[in-house]
Amino acid sequence: MKSNIKKLNVIDTIETNYMPYSMSVIVSRALPEIDGLKPSHRKLLYTMYKMGLLKGQKTKSANIVGQTMRLNPHGDMAIYETMVRLTRGNEALLHPYIDSKGNFGKNYSRDMAFAAPRYTEAKLDTICEEFFNEIGNDTVDFAPNYDNTMQEPTLLPTTFPNILVNPNLGIAVGMASSICSFNLIELCNTTIKLLENENIDILEHLKAPDFSSGGELIYNQKDMRKIYEEGKGTFYLRGKYRYDKANSCIDIYEIPYTTNVETIIDQITDLVKNGTIKEITDVRDETDKNGLKITIDIKKSADVEQLMLKIFKYTKLQDSFSCNFNILINGHPRVLGVKAILLEWIAFRVNCIKRGLRYDIARKTEKLHLLRGLEKILLDLDKAVKIVRDTKKDKDVIPNLMSGFEVDQVQAEFIAEIKLRNFNQEYILTKTKDIQDLEKELKTLEDTLNSDKKVKKIIVKQLEAVIKKYGQDRKTDIIEEHHIEEISHEDLIEDYNVKLFLTKEGYLKKIPLISLRGSNGQKLKEGDVITQEVDGTNKSDVLFFTNRHTVYKKKAYELEDSKTSNLGDYLPNLLALAENEKIIYMTATADYSGYMLFFFKNGKCAKIEMSSYETKTNRTQLANAYSDSDPLVSIMKIREDAELVAISSIRKVLIFNTNQINPKTTRNSQGVQVLKSKNNSVLTEIKQIEDVQYKDLDYYRANIPAIGTFLKKEDEEKQMHQLQFILEE
Repeated sequence: MKSNIKKLNVIDTIETNYMPYSMSVIVSRALPEIDGLKPSHRKLLYTMYKMGLLKGQKTKSANIVGQTMRLNPHGDMAIYETMVRLTRGNEALLHPYIDSKGNFGKNYSRDMAFAAPRYTEAKLDTICEEFFNEIGNDTVDFAPNYDNTMQEPTLLPTTFPNILVNPNLGIAVGMASSICSFNLIELCNTTIKLLENENIDILEHLKAPDFSSGGELIYNQKDMRKIYEEGKGTFYLRGKYRYDKANSCIDIYEIPYTTNVETIIDQITDLVKNGTIKEITDVRDETDKNGLKITIDIKKSADVEQLMLKIFKYTKLQDSFSCNFNILINGHPRVLGVKAILLEWIAFRVNCIKRGLRYDIARKTEKLHLLRGLEKILLDLDKAVKIVRDTKKDKDVIPNLMSGFEVDQVQAEFIAEIKLRNFNQEYILTKTKDIQDLEKELKTLEDTLNSDKKVKKIIVKQLEAVIKKYGQDRKTDIIEEHHIEEISHEDLIEDYNVKLFLTKEGYLKKIPLISLRGSNGQKLKEGDVITQEVDGTNKSDVLFFTNRHTVYKKKAYELEDSKTSNLGDYLPNLLALAENEKIIYMTATADYSGYMLFFFKNGKCAKIEMSSYETKTNRTQLANAYSDSDPLVSIMKIREDAELVAISSIRKVLIFNTNQINPKTTRNSQGVQVLKSKNNSVLTEIKQIEDVQYKDLDYYRANIPAIGTFLKKEDEEKQMHQLQFILEE
């Protein structure tokens, strides 16, 4: 049995079915055109204009939606949602197209629902006069609506570059559009400058985008220039706040255009719940009829600026706006920069004005032609009356007038339509006296039509009028990027004083000082002892030097807080030490100031700047931490130069100051000679000056390098007595 299934080529099917759909979405739905409107916007506004809502009283939104369905074949709710965003009440646009009454929701709120169309009222806002003043002058093309029952404009002849005055977002098939808004005054002035000189730098005249939501724009000139030139790029917006010290709270009163109140509150709540932010006690939405307001109650001890930096970093209170200036130009989608868009608008506007001029010329030429025919009968009114009176058939009146006064059919029709009562000299003189004025007007219009310079002057004059009538101050402040303080992950870490304990067996305890108070000694493994105690903070870097000439680095906050009753962390596992690798020294630093001192058996000392162990990346292991040229005798960290005591294998003692040793930045430096060798002696011990009780310290002091001085008998006896006391303890 043969199958009846017909095989289809996928490519052919896509071209036949999917491509027309995608092109329809791109051209007829999602992308704005040079007048700054999508088809849904244009159909709605034109319907309201035809309803007389430019000058008249407001009408119910349901009425507007119903009328718009004659042009827009979508459901009533889709049309109403489009209308909502264009209203003054919704606050989504810098210059709303629709003057509204009732609840239209708010652009900055996700949950504030708009009222049903039967409850709200609307009319066109006054700025729409700039869309429709020239609509009847053949300035733009008209096309049939979807059922071919009426005509609608394909574009509106906007007298200002509306495409960049209000934000426009749209997602088509395979492409999208995201256009930010600019201040009307700045944009019109920039367009005027561009009309005067196409080679201007747009960035010098048009500061930056401006949004109805206000807030602050973080300005980066390089990024902004890319957007202006290419039509693509990203900039950042942040909200505005004020600190109410009396009530210990922060009021956020403006937020980025791209987000909403509920999202910000949810994100702040999550930060408090997971412990990222601990200074906040409550957050709530206090938006009322006076406008947006998010109130954050904080602890009195909170650092407001640091807290706000955290909120900016981890919530949508600072958000990005991704620009994609994708616009339909003559039915084709194009991504254009700001200058290119303005030049396209200027070309569009020049064409509108020229079409309007041609329309006026045609109208006035037609009127002049009729008046010139009327002028001819003024010479002999009786003859005209006689011709009409003596003509027996109605159809012969026009031919008889044409032959009697040498006028054409149009002029004869006009003459014949004059009422009998107006067939007098006064009426005809009154009518024909406009002939000279019309001739002058026609000459002026033709001169203007043939001069691009004069057409551009008309555009400039209209732009200046728009600035005067509708201009308003910027709502979004501009702040330079380098004025913005950044906050890192480490800024969120709680800082407090700690003490670090290192044991002989390789255990580490990080104990907050508050936990040490009243403790009854340290718990250690049997036979283990504490070899080092180091002071630091929870944000210190902890450095572990090993016998393999390696240093391991850990952030103190990466180590778990311990108690005196715990054994602590086992470093060989924590640091993944190699076999037979042991920690021989530990230090903590917050700023990498000071020096590391490495003393070797050959009597040399390497004084290495702590900054040599600082890295820009979070490296956890550094090789060549110190020289491997000779066995290590002692290692220590000093913040400032100090006096130390070097003791050799033949009991020679040298007291010296570390300021005599030049610091090095190379970590594996072999150092400089401190203690000279005599009779094959070697360095065996380094002590702090306060750890010795010599009677005459000057006796042992010398400039390096030096052999040192034999320990006096009295000092040796004193030292032996002290050692015996320690052993007995």
